[in-house]
Amino acid sequence: MLKGKVYLLQTCNTCKRILKQVKIFGDFDVRDVKKYPLSTEEIDDLAQKAGGYERIFNKQSQKYRQLGLKDKVLSEADYRKLLAEEYTFLKRPVFLIDDKIFIGNSNSTVDLLTKYLVSNK
Repeated sequence: MLKGKVYLLQTCNTCKRILKQVKIFGDFDVRDVKKYPLSTEEIDDLAQKAGGYERIFNKQSQKYRQLGLKDKVLSEADYRKLLAEEYTFLKRPVFLIDDKIFIGNSNSTVDLLTKYLVSNK
């Protein structure tokens, strides 16, 4: 059984549903990013694995709309700063397995995650 990490919100029903769906294929250390916020080093590591801070940034969050960020041009440094300041800006869930990263809750991401877990079972 594969081992990995998952970053999520314990209160998020979508995150819980996805974790339940894939748990039969792997063993995951679960980290609630609200209770245990990510350090800047961890954010840097996730961004490096994902190919940039924008790729792990949640543009669907209420805070994103409240702050009017959709109307601004943000740099990678801006995304990094915002991710460090507010846990809701992390696109969730984030699964780390081996050297792979799966970000978000889109059907295509969950399908890729499931296929990876099944093929490496």
